[in-house]
This record gives sequence, C-alpha cells and structure tokens, in this order.
Amino acid sequence: MQENSRREKGRVRGLDEMSPREIVEQLDRYVVGQQAAKKAVAIALRNRVRRQKLDEEMAQEVAPKNIIMIGPTGVGKTEIARRLARLANSPFLKVEATKFTEVGYVGRDVESMVRDLVEIAVDMVREEKINEIEEKAEQNAEERLLDMLLASIQNVPGEESRLESGKDLTRIEFIREKLRKQLRAGKLDQRIVELEVREHAMNPVSLQFFEGSSIEEIQFNMRDLISGMMEGKAKKRRMPVVEAADYIMQEEEQKLVDMEQVARIALDRVEQSGIIFLDEIDKIAGRESGHGPDVSREGVQRDILPIVEGTSVNTRYGMLRTDHILFIAAGAFHVSKPTDLIPELQGRFPIRVEMNPLNESDFIRILKEPQNALIKQYMALLGTEGLKLRFTADAIREIARLACMVNESMENIGARRLHTIVEALLEDVSFEGRQRKVKHVEISAEYVRRKLGDIVQDKDLSRYIL
Repeated sequence: MQENSRREKGRVRGLDEMSPREIVEQLDRYVVGQQAAKKAVAIALRNRVRRQKLDEEMAQEVAPKNIIMIGPTGVGKTEIARRLARLANSPFLKVEATKFTEVGYVGRDVESMVRDLVEIAVDMVREEKINEIEEKAEQNAEERLLDMLLASIQNVPGEESRLESGKDLTRIEFIREKLRKQLRAGKLDQRIVELEVREHAMNPVSLQFFEGSSIEEIQFNMRDLISGMMEGKAKKRRMPVVEAADYIMQEEEQKLVDMEQVARIALDRVEQSGIIFLDEIDKIAGRESGHGPDVSREGVQRDILPIVEGTSVNTRYGMLRTDHILFIAAGAFHVSKPTDLIPELQGRFPIRVEMNPLNESDFIRILKEPQNALIKQYMALLGTEGLKLRFTADAIREIARLACMVNESMENIGARRLHTIVEALLEDVSFEGRQRKVKHVEISAEYVRRKLGDIVQDKDLSRYIL
C-alpha cells in the first residue's frame, strides 16, 4: 500500500493523456526533423506512464528500453533528450562518458552521475514545495516583521509609547493594522529593525578535496556532520526592513518545507522517472589495444554496466535503485561503432536510432520554424534596444546555403554552424545597438553575400571566423 502511494507521488505529471504522437508534436516545436529519434523517445516516455498504471508486481518487471542515438554533432541529440525531460517534468542529467574513469584511477566514479541526478531532483521538489507554501510563508514573515516593528513602536513618529503591557489591546491592534498598510505600501522599507541571524563559521563545501570513488562516498556524510558542528550561535544584527523581509521569508520557507518529505519524493521521482543522457559514449567504445595512454575504456564500460542494469546507489538522502531510470546514450561513432561496446552494455541499450545529417532545407526550417528559432532570438535581443530586425526569405535561404557550404568544406558541426554564421552576419548591427540611427534593419540575400561571401570563399579565413 505504501509502495503504491509512493508511485503515485512519483508519477510523471501532465503526460497521462498524451499519446506518443502528441509527444512528438510537442518535440516538433523545438527540434526540426529526426522523426525516428523523436518516435523512439516518445514511445519510451509513454511506456513509463503505462508502467505506472500496472499492478505493482508486473510494474517491477517492466524495464525501461534504453536508447542509443547515433549521429554527428549538431543534429539534435541532446536537444531531444532535454526537451523530453522538460515535457515530462523529470529529473534530467547530461553527462559525458569521458569524465568517468575505471575504479582505481583518478577521476569521477560512475555512481556520481546518480548522486548528481538526485541533487537535481531534490532542488526540483523543493522548488515545487516552496511554491505551494509561498503564500503562507509571506503571511508568517509579515506577522514577524509587524511584531518587530511593534516592539520598537516608541520610535514611530507620532506614536509615543503609551501602550501599557497589553492593557490597551484595541489600540495595539489599530497600530498593528496601520503598520501593516505602511509595510505593504513600502513606506517602512528603510526602517531599521533588529533580527537574530545564524551564521556558519565556515563553508563546509570548502572541505571537499578529492573526486574519487571512495572519497565521494564519504563526502556527502561529512558535509552534513561538519555543517552541524560549525553552525554558529545566533547573534543580533540591525538591518533595513526590506532586507529583513527577505531573510525572514527564507527562514519561514525552511520551516514550512519538510525536507524529509522532499527527499523521499525526490528519490522516488528519480527511481520512477529519472533520465540520464550519457553523451560521447563512442569515446569509451573500442576494445583494448594493449598500448597507448588511454585509461581503460572497457573498464569504464564495465563500471557503467551495473548502473544501467539496475543497482543500489548510496546517496546523502538514502539508498536509490537505478532499475527504472531511462538512459539515453549518444555518440557520433565516426571511428568506433556501437558493436565495439562490450556485449553486456549493448544488450542494455536495445533501441538504436540513427540521426540524419542536416541539409540545406533542414537549416531553413531550423532558422524559421522552432519556437526558439535562432532568427527569433536575435530579433528579440535587438528589439530590446529599439531595433526592428527583418529577414527576407532569400536571406534565410542564403544563410542556410552558406552554412551547408562551410560544413562541407570543413568540419561538419551541424546546426551549430548557424550560430557562427548569424553571429558574424549581425556583428556590426549588434555592436551599434541603440546608437544606430536607422532603427529598421532588413537583412536581404545581397546583404548576406556582401558580409559573408568573401569569408566563406576564403577557406583559410573561414576556418578561423566561421
């Protein structure tokens, strides 16, 4: 019964009624193309919702179908995973596989990715709880401030200390309401009040020296221990009301938020709906050659394997099972290939999606269609300084053509090339900003060719600028 209630709390919210097709439509708002990858992640996400509707015994048997995305840089691998996590309101962590080393070497151990994900989940849940109790915390903070102001009522102009130890309750209430109105109107913001504050003698985070497997396991225990030992005594400080209000508000939020409950919900949310995006997995693929400076790549794969298979990880908030965390791995696989991974790890990523390289028509769509399209971003940025930027259809096609040309002649970095092209194109306009006399700026194909044509043609120059 208790387990069922925990699953209810960790349920992916807002997705119960969304079909995989509708999830893909949401992803289409931000990522152009790559329908196969969108379809795969949409099914994986929907299967989570389906699993949470099963009875407990069957739900434990249904494992997530982890995904490997194969494709060059800049085609949307990371963006798909990031948007998916936001859509699901799930704890999401992006890590590079190259950060980890085999146990026994200097470097991060693989369990640290799970601990980092738990910290993200705790922050998410804490923020949600603070939003829930924000109104109550504001009321409590206001009452505490009024108590302080009433205690110093002899300093309020026109209100002499004629209050005699609670006898004149009507008058006290009248003055309290008067102060409340002044406080809400901001008339008392600069009034000085005395407040008890607690300060730490030193920051315990500064005692983190090492990043290794054994050290990491004890760090989160030592942090809480040292924090409690070094908490300073309460001391009185004088500060303006506006500053005291922020401090008291934080105190009230801490009182009203049950951190044990936050930790329980966060752990459950990670177990049931956590997503880890493991980037650059191709860099740890490949069988051992027996020579060279590489720290054992196959050893890192063996260390990652138990996390993906399902194991218990000790975090500062308690033990966590990784059986139902969704892992999305990605890599270019230029030199290696997915079959170079150890067989056990290959088996834990049953879904493989090949990402399509981007062409000129994709670039045109990327510039125009997404909700956060690059052109829309620049129009909004320069609009803050009164400039009205307009791109003609020919200009957008020319930008896409030049981006494709540079990608073909140099390293193919996908859609990221558009950032370098557009930044170089608008450099002069951005530099002038509000000082520009002509506020309406039209970017035409001729303007694009004039600004960038010579740079694109000169391969040596474009290598450094674009």
